[in-house]
Amino acid sequence: MRTQQHSKDSYDVVVVGGGAAGLSAALILGRSRRSVLVVDAGEPRNAPAAHMHGYPSRDGMAPGAFLAEVRREIAAYGVELVRGRVTAAEPDGADAFDVTLADGGLVHARRLVVATGLVDELPDLPGVAERWGNDVIHCPYCHGWEVRDQAIGVLYSQASGSHQALLFSQLSHDVTLFLDGADEDDLPDADWQLLAAAGVSVVSGKLDGLVVTDDALSGVRLADGREFARSVFVVPPRMTPRDSLLTALGARTKDTPAGPFTDVDPTGLTSVPGVWAVGNATGPAEQVVNAASAGYRAGATLNAELLHADLARAAERRKEGVFSPEGERAVARARTARAGSVGA
Repeated sequence: MRTQQHSKDSYDVVVVGGGAAGLSAALILGRSRRSVLVVDAGEPRNAPAAHMHGYPSRDGMAPGAFLAEVRREIAAYGVELVRGRVTAAEPDGADAFDVTLADGGLVHARRLVVATGLVDELPDLPGVAERWGNDVIHCPYCHGWEVRDQAIGVLYSQASGSHQALLFSQLSHDVTLFLDGADEDDLPDADWQLLAAAGVSVVSGKLDGLVVTDDALSGVRLADGREFARSVFVVPPRMTPRDSLLTALGARTKDTPAGPFTDVDPTGLTSVPGVWAVGNATGPAEQVVNAASAGYRAGATLNAELLHADLARAAERRKEGVFSPEGERAVARARTARAGSVGA
């Protein structure tokens, strides 16, 4: 990754965030010959994971290796990438922005793509943070195959209820849902019926922490001293978007099961003219393949929007007499003459 300062003071697009979504948008824009600057703080959500899954042709690839490959690809199209943070973006008329970097740098951007992702805030349970991304996981689609047929514990939460435990029951016949102090009455009768049908055990009582043996999860310990042998523990993190830049710009939000996230149209356009948001900045369920797809759509839409804006401005200049009708007709006659000579 480049660490030196950006080479220009003005760009067609500044992309804030260098994960799958931001780099995908930059790739499409670079291929469209747009001047693009990617500002990346180097904090991808999936950094703790050894592998990523569900991305055709890249299933099982290390997240860091994936990002390195896409960085190489965007560089081939002239996209600049610098390590840093964007601390502010101030509208500068005509949907353009003055963008301030943490190191004091200032660049002008005609448009913005915000791909700052989210932060997984983990439960305050001893052992969870240390094992996160290893044998403490959260997603059956990201990690489920790798933990199949193991003894899996699932931490109950009000938001997810029994859903995760039921999903993991597809992957193992030994799944236990830990209520962690929640009342059994918090689970609806329908959930109890589904858990029983799936063969999922339910344990009441407050949790005290995880048991680790020889650098591997070996169990879950309750406050009353009981221990349950588990080799995998599933926790529901609180997913908090990194949306301070979008909030400062006044972007509208929408409610999701994980809380408010920036509201966007199908192309990623926010309620702020000239600002697109993609990836986990717009929702908690954007996996790598979804984020890359969102970046692609935003990049293609944004490029077309810039093209039409430029052409509309050129047409307006013609109407204002910058280009005379006589001059336009002369150019058209010359083109016709050239075409005729080629076909003769």
